[in-house]
Amino acid sequence: MAFGRKSSADGQPSSESADLGGLTAFIDQGSSFEGKLSFKDTVRIDGHFSGQITSENTLVVGETGVIEANVRSQVVIISGTVAGDIVADKRIVMHKSGRVDGNVHTPSLIMEDGAILNGQLKMSDK
Repeated sequence: MAFGRKSSADGQPSSESADLGGLTAFIDQGSSFEGKLSFKDTVRIDGHFSGQITSENTLVVGETGVIEANVRSQVVIISGTVAGDIVADKRIVMHKSGRVDGNVHTPSLIMEDGAILNGQLKMSDK
């Protein structure tokens, strides 16, 4: 896999690799996009996006990714920066380089040591 972790330290598939379906869109480093993004599979953002994001599957924010948007998705995996509120119906995974400046609502939050969350956290099934 070009952009995910194949396994965790204990040899089990990581939450990142287990959730990545078919990659349907990619905003590369150095690219910028503004507007409404809606998708059904997995999207990875390594560039800059501002606007609104709605997903039926997984949003991956790469280390160089900067998102200025409210996000609604099943799974959100963050290694870059998100400025805006996030609603994730399944889980949010924040890697050590990840930063969120906004409120978060999800039933499951996984944060590596070093990840930054500035906002309110609400955890519930719905």
